[in-house]
Amino acid sequence: MNALPVSKDASAARTHVRREKTAWQKIKRHWQFYLLILLPLANLLIFKYIPMLGVVMAFKDYNVNKGMWGSSWAGFKYFDLFFHNPYFGILLKNTLGISLYHLLVGFPGPIILALALNEIRNGIFKRTVQLVSYAPYFISTVIMVSIIMIALSPTTGILKSVMQALGMEMPNFLGDPAYFKSIYVWSDLWQNVGYGAVIYLAALSGIDPHLYEAAKVDGASRFQKMLNVDLPGILPTATILLILNVGNIMQIGFEKIYLLQNPLNANASEVISTYVYKMGLLDSNFSFGAAVGLFNSFVNLILLLIVNFIAKRISSNSLW
Repeated sequence: MNALPVSKDASAARTHVRREKTAWQKIKRHWQFYLLILLPLANLLIFKYIPMLGVVMAFKDYNVNKGMWGSSWAGFKYFDLFFHNPYFGILLKNTLGISLYHLLVGFPGPIILALALNEIRNGIFKRTVQLVSYAPYFISTVIMVSIIMIALSPTTGILKSVMQALGMEMPNFLGDPAYFKSIYVWSDLWQNVGYGAVIYLAALSGIDPHLYEAAKVDGASRFQKMLNVDLPGILPTATILLILNVGNIMQIGFEKIYLLQNPLNANASEVISTYVYKMGLLDSNFSFGAAVGLFNSFVNLILLLIVNFIAKRISSNSLW
């Protein structure tokens, strides 16, 4: 006798049930691992995804008494106010200027340090350099800004004493807008270059030793080994970090800029993040602040997608 034909719906239902049983069996078998990721997932949900509901404020005339859902809709009113704001051009120029400067200096810095450390054969000297370069990463931003202010003080700064001993005039670094970007970028490089180098050193340690042996047999110099073995070996890591850095290009560090800011350098130090803080929190203009912050995040998302697409087409290394 021929078997009765089975409908597609019934077959699909049985397949779905089997998959559910298999998934549940995997969870029961490895429940300890799922328990470990439960708290990080809860943290992500509570502090990252649920607060995204606040984006609604950007499209409302937010009133504290009425609440977010009781306030009336304003549409794109606050976006229009921001785009026609006389400070819009200055904010965009400062944000992009500092971010691009930071990217040009801060991205290759750790790569160069990692390549140099990888070539050092003296173990004690190598560990000492790693310690000295990595230690500033653990200094808080507030302490870092205090160190910068003390060192660059036009009256009692350490740099003033050095420049006077050399017969040079001490400029007001923190009061001159022309110096602000360089102070921010190079102090940030000093603080974070060691941490960034550790990531690339980990990537270098994963390179096949046979490649170095082959390069040595071929008579390659140290510089040629760096170009033909080390750089291709860390290229996937560098590509991912570059995509992430470009994706955060509009999210230039708020805390450090705000602490270094003063009325004299405001023309060069006022960025979108500090403007959102002042308008949204200090002036209690929550809807306007939410609109500006949403615009900032949207630009970052577009840049992330574009750079990820380009990286995938060129090197096949990307986030997704």
